[in-house]
Amino acid sequence: MINRLLTLPNQSFFLLGPRGTGKSTWLKACFPHALTVDLLNPATQFEYTTHPEFLYSVVRSLPDQADIIVDEIQKVPDILSVVHGLIEENKGWRFILTGSSARKLRRGGVDLLAGRAILRTMHPFIALELGDAFSLDHALTYGMVPSIIMSNNPSESLKSYVAIYLNEEVKAESLVRNLTTFSRFLEILSFSHASQINAAAIGRDCGVDRKTVELWTQILQDLLIGSELKPFVKRAARKLVSHPKFYFFDCGVFRSVRPKGPLDRPAEIDGAALEGLVLQHLLAWITFGYTDTVTYFWRSQSGTEVDFVLYGESIFTAIEVKNTGQVRQQDLKGLIAFKADYPECGRLLLLYRGMQHLYIDGVLCLPCDTFLRHLHPLHTIEQIVEGIKKQNGNEGSSKQRAIHPG
Repeated sequence: MINRLLTLPNQSFFLLGPRGTGKSTWLKACFPHALTVDLLNPATQFEYTTHPEFLYSVVRSLPDQADIIVDEIQKVPDILSVVHGLIEENKGWRFILTGSSARKLRRGGVDLLAGRAILRTMHPFIALELGDAFSLDHALTYGMVPSIIMSNNPSESLKSYVAIYLNEEVKAESLVRNLTTFSRFLEILSFSHASQINAAAIGRDCGVDRKTVELWTQILQDLLIGSELKPFVKRAARKLVSHPKFYFFDCGVFRSVRPKGPLDRPAEIDGAALEGLVLQHLLAWITFGYTDTVTYFWRSQSGTEVDFVLYGESIFTAIEVKNTGQVRQQDLKGLIAFKADYPECGRLLLLYRGMQHLYIDGVLCLPCDTFLRHLHPLHTIEQIVEGIKKQNGNEGSSKQRAIHPG
């Protein structure tokens, strides 16, 4: 089994994450002797749906300090009140509550256990977890979802992944009335991956209104297969955009949903996939280590943009991602403009597909592959950068002023 970088809490906790990200595998390795209540099992689900209080009898028969895993807790959210009561008995029982959907839990479950069970998130693999097995090209093609890339046929597994979500999550939970229209919505939304969402335009293409698009986008976030980035607008010195950007949680899943045709430019799809891959690494880095950090994007109304702004108590970093093998002057424009507006910003990073380590006009340009391989959740961005510099050797030889004029 590949070692995951998620830290094991010493108290009860929720473990949320999309399907196939390895929650059950990780828990079996961490808690080999735990009692498991598998709510994906139809018989077990029916038993606890009709009698959630049955958990009282099961847990009270266990010794103090026992570990109890409740798998896919969102299937029977009423069981949360029972868990709450058992935690209050102070027997030292540790509950691990997994879920691949936050929708029902947000209706009171997580709030109910606030302070008694902390929240952890399982993300797809990150490069550091795979080590030498990590391939940037493979990741951009198939993504980093463990159940997909560890399968004998990643291509076929990827094709069926979204269909399983539609049938077993969206359809089963009766989240939408028309699954065919919702599937069409997913395809159209994929054109907005790594871009700002125009709900009205998407609605026109789907034949639904703007509010429905907003509802369905929220459903994707509740199912943990999509996320939104808000614009960075703190102390704004110029007019900035206000609409969020959307990302599928995994670049391989994005590719599987995104329609392709003769008029589609592969470089455009590759660029969106690369940006999404960097984001999913950053979100995992935050979850696994620096939980006070928030990821934003920055974009002026004139179109000057920075892909990611990492902002927290001890971090202020701007990152631009370019699917190009050479650094051009125009690639630095957004970072330089951001630094002019926010001189307090520390590190400016440009991640690209080339091999050289460059320092140009205050911007450190690094191979994206190298940055992802060094992104460790217990290290700060500065520590990561210094580690890359040390490995690269003589920093002076990497400084370059003359760049591609394009």
